[in-house]
Amino acid sequence: MPITLRPALPLDIDALWALRTVAVRVGCATHYAPEQITVWTASPVPPAYAAMLAAGGGIVAMQDEAIAGYAMLDVDKHEVDAVFVDPARAGLGIGKRLLAALEDLARGRGIARLHLSASLNAVPFYAAAGFTALREEAYAHPSGISLASVAMEKALEAA
Repeated sequence: MPITLRPALPLDIDALWALRTVAVRVGCATHYAPEQITVWTASPVPPAYAAMLAAGGGIVAMQDEAIAGYAMLDVDKHEVDAVFVDPARAGLGIGKRLLAALEDLARGRGIARLHLSASLNAVPFYAAAGFTALREEAYAHPSGISLASVAMEKALEAA
């Protein structure tokens, strides 16, 4: 069951969003209230997703002809927008591979520093990948709720 990476395509958006919804429901349940998860996962795909894909900022991990995970880079903001893995495929290193590929993509675009707003459950993942926590913050989610998160950043070494 090898894992392959490929660019994310506009036709992937619905599948990516469905994977994200399951990942949030499973992975974030240990750090956020059920009411928050319900509102968070009911939100529609943000318009920015199509723009990020059009700019070449999406990467999909495939396993057994199924989407196993994905990562999104907002090239204009130098921001890691998303790294999500199918919870049924957790622990296989998919998230780590996706984040490394996103960093390579950023380097290729001349980006020297990446930043992100990590959900509380994802902080150890990003810290293990070399991101430094800057501050705790309240992330204003597009659904209207506020989510506790941690602002993080990483300086990228030249390729």
